[in-house]
Amino acid sequence: MTLEQFTRKEGQVARTYDYDGGSVLAVDFGADETDASVDLVDDTVIVVVGDEQYDFDLPDGADDAHTFIKNGVLTVEMEGDL
Repeated sequence: MTLEQFTRKEGQVARTYDYDGGSVLAVDFGADETDASVDLVDDTVIVVVGDEQYDFDLPDGADDAHTFIKNGVLTVEMEGDL
């Protein structure tokens, strides 16, 4: 998973946080992005923000993942041996 695809717009923040037993990916698209949505299909995360779409595969070892977007912030919580 590359964070560069999420930082196309100037000022957009994308970070990965690693913890014991998992990782969290957080991307701030901005609070104005009220029409943003996220879906998880098999091992692929699909994010639609306005008329842009981002697709990426979960990393190897991600046993369980939860995705949500709130106030323009995408969060992907992944468990497993990453």
